[in-house]
Amino acid sequence: MRLLLALTLALTLFTVPTYANAQTENDQGTLEKQIIELDKQGWEAWKNNDPKWFIENTTESFQSISSDGISNKTEVVKGTPTGCHVASYSLTDFNFTMLDENAVLLTYTATQDAVCEGEKAPSSLTVAVNYVKRDGKWLEAMYMQAP
Repeated sequence: MRLLLALTLALTLFTVPTYANAQTENDQGTLEKQIIELDKQGWEAWKNNDPKWFIENTTESFQSISSDGISNKTEVVKGTPTGCHVASYSLTDFNFTMLDENAVLLTYTATQDAVCEGEKAPSSLTVAVNYVKRDGKWLEAMYMQAP
């Protein structure tokens, strides 16, 4: 009887952490897909010159960093309807990192065929995006790109 109780206890101790880890990995995989989809929606809004996505899905302190400099949320929202003509884009090589339960980092490669303010935009970019969870909603806090 003691042997059965010891075996049951040992199985419980070793199985529960494994299940918890599997559940955490599953939740992280779901969150990764959600964040990638949210980011793709941002690119589609940019392509369509639609500032609504940026109004609704960025923090008030949002910063965009590129070779053109640093822009805040107001500047990005104002420039989205007129700044660029995007013929096409693609996003690949995603890497997702949980920074903590309320912050994630998404990096990837973007290729684009775009003209911004009369100049051809770089065709290939390395991108880093920071999303934070505020009041239960994931919002973009920082976007950074480099050719």
